[in-house]
Amino acid sequence: MSARPKVVILDDYERSLRRTADWSAVDARADVEVHHERLRGPALMEAIRDADAVVVVRDRTPFKADLIAQLPKLKLFLFTGTRNTQVDVAAMKARGIPIGHTEMGDSKASTTEITWALILAAAKRLEPYLALVRGGGWRDGGALPAVLGGERLGVIGLGSIGSRVAGVGKAFGMEVVAWSPHMTEERAQKGGAKSVSLEELLATSKVVTLHLVPSPETRKLLDAKRLATMRPDSILVNTARSALIDMAALEKALEAGRPGMAALDVYDDEPLAAGNALAKRENVVLTPHLGFVNEPVFSKFGPGIVANLLAWLDGKPLARELKD
Repeated sequence: MSARPKVVILDDYERSLRRTADWSAVDARADVEVHHERLRGPALMEAIRDADAVVVVRDRTPFKADLIAQLPKLKLFLFTGTRNTQVDVAAMKARGIPIGHTEMGDSKASTTEITWALILAAAKRLEPYLALVRGGGWRDGGALPAVLGGERLGVIGLGSIGSRVAGVGKAFGMEVVAWSPHMTEERAQKGGAKSVSLEELLATSKVVTLHLVPSPETRKLLDAKRLATMRPDSILVNTARSALIDMAALEKALEAGRPGMAALDVYDDEPLAAGNALAKRENVVLTPHLGFVNEPVFSKFGPGIVANLLAWLDGKPLARELKD
């Protein structure tokens, strides 16, 4: 490459990519521009129009065919982690643009932990109680915390994360039931749960927690009709993907009182816009998509991106290339 290539990094909300790696070798040979805020529309196009390489953190910015077609200079696309559901791989391949990625690290433990942090925050009503004490108050009436021991935990999706969540529920003394599109009694028992229908799970569980990968079969799985069947004292938890819930229907369901509470880490549009209606509700607990966000995972992202960029600059195969 004769001229210095331009590398544009998008969505580094955590300001981690520079911090976790030595970029001196890349900086010596390329112009690197980092964007920590979310960019959309004209601002996004202005940032990436002349980019030779684009780096995105996870799949926070969609790269579909229409956007790719507007980037004639693009020669390399990199993302952190091992899976990106928002890039049009076929459109990239048609242009001969290689797609590289990094290691992911183990996010299963942190997702399990944030799931239970949300469950406990909702069940114990921690948000208002924390605010009360910080404001110099004490218990002053109102709804009291729930007790989870002896209650039913409904796990939708009993994979590696769902099974861990189920194990914690059993440690709390909860009865664990599970459903997924291909659940069997044998699989449920292996995960420490009892297999039930989705209808029974929703109607009888104190806590319903989602741990599925969205598919055509499971997108908006929890629609208005199904949400209305949940217990009025139930807690709906989602640390997987927002596509599993009809989010417009959820707002109305919470207003109607079924489910009683929602505890969410994922949203249709992220970052969540200021003034979002869900954020104003007292029966909602919200976290800013922390499931996979932890130091061990992010410590792999910076070095992985640097390794791919240096391989590309040297005309060598990428350190980790996405395969068909």
